[in-house]
Amino acid sequence: MNKDISLFIDRYVKEIQNYTAAMFIGAGFSMNAGYVDWKSLLSGIAEDLGLDIEKETDLVSLAQYNYNENGQNRGVINHALFEEFTKEKDLDENHRILARLPISTFRTTNYDSLIEEALRDARKTVDVKHCNSQLSLTVPHRDAIVYKMHGDKSNPNEAILIKDDYEQYYQKHAQFITSLSGDLISKTFLFIGFSFSDPNLDYILSRIRIDYKENNRQHYAIMRNVSKNDYESEADYDYAKRKQELFMGDLKRYSIKPLMIDDYSEITDILKEINRRLNHNNVFVSGSAYEYSEYSEDEKAATDFIQSLSQRLIQKGFNIISGFGLGVGSAVIYGALQEIYMKNQRINDERLLLRPFPQGEDYKAMWKEYREDMISRAGVSIFIFGNKYDAENESTVLAGGMKQEFEMATEQHNLIVPVGCTGYMAHKIWEEIHEDLSKYYTNVDDELTVAFKKLNNKCETSQLIDNILSFIDLFKNGKHTSAN
Repeated sequence: MNKDISLFIDRYVKEIQNYTAAMFIGAGFSMNAGYVDWKSLLSGIAEDLGLDIEKETDLVSLAQYNYNENGQNRGVINHALFEEFTKEKDLDENHRILARLPISTFRTTNYDSLIEEALRDARKTVDVKHCNSQLSLTVPHRDAIVYKMHGDKSNPNEAILIKDDYEQYYQKHAQFITSLSGDLISKTFLFIGFSFSDPNLDYILSRIRIDYKENNRQHYAIMRNVSKNDYESEADYDYAKRKQELFMGDLKRYSIKPLMIDDYSEITDILKEINRRLNHNNVFVSGSAYEYSEYSEDEKAATDFIQSLSQRLIQKGFNIISGFGLGVGSAVIYGALQEIYMKNQRINDERLLLRPFPQGEDYKAMWKEYREDMISRAGVSIFIFGNKYDAENESTVLAGGMKQEFEMATEQHNLIVPVGCTGYMAHKIWEEIHEDLSKYYTNVDDELTVAFKKLNNKCETSQLIDNILSFIDLFKNGKHTSAN
């Protein structure tokens, strides 16, 4: 990952945390899921017109020609859009990562519904706007708004397709223009899969540039470098490369910084890293305890440790996620709330996210999904205690649920923090990792090894918590990461 992209991720993560980040998604983002680009969509129409789609660059005009030739009837092109974009496509990894990010504003020129489907799949309430009448309506308790600037596959007759549509956009969709202008002024956009060939967006950007001069907000666009493999001759490649350089320079006029990649697969890496850096401050506390004897014979000492750990995590700026495990969950909540109230902070799902497991045999099938949901939101997973009461054998046994959470956290590339000295399943996990640290962490050195061993040392509560936090701190500067 080059320096420009790494710096962008740092800045964009801060924008997300400040609720000032937005996404602008173009057609290129949906191609990975199997949808066609504009050129492929219009290839049959070009053939009907006696034109070669490979020689055409002004595809909006091509669509207009079809409309003109059919007696100002757009039935053919409407059918092409409807037929293509009503095909069922599976969500790809990029859409799933995008949906997990705590971003509330999405704009797209795409006709498909992949963005809103991914957001709903991530259990978010989505407010979709693809026509003027929807702008005045607000979906209650919405988590995200998806503005579909060019319409939706469900209503192809109103979709922005031909030159007439673009020319009349300011008259028919003035509210969308106003809304987008406001967002471009107040939010930092990341453009993905967007070609910047939309004349209406060009006009909006121009007006903002003129009105705000050097005070324009910085935006970013991920773009692929032209490749020699795309061209038949060296001369064609050199021409395309020079043209791209000039285009990149022009984007900068609008305060849009190009982020250059060599392959579209790098988009996934960028989104993953954004998600990882955001989640690094989110700590999943995995724990259950019918008893605490392997850690302490004094139950109060054990619950004091859990409360103090939770409190210190909040103090350090971490957010806590918990499934309200037996004998652990209440203490986690108490410690977190104590610190939040002391600092007069707002209580919300960002600071303290609880997912109590529904009880009863009928609900057990949901537990795996519950665990996956919690862990997907975290970057760090701390494991403490891990036992339960087996009524059939009238004995305390290791918690199989914690083992499952450990496996899920490993698959999600969470930083695994097993507090072995609390005993039970947490100790088993510590032992498993201790056998091969490099399987779970990168760049294992003496400092990391010593810090990991301290997680198994029985000591005073304050010292143990220091050991836990110090271990996590080793991973902040990027020298060490969770192993892939």
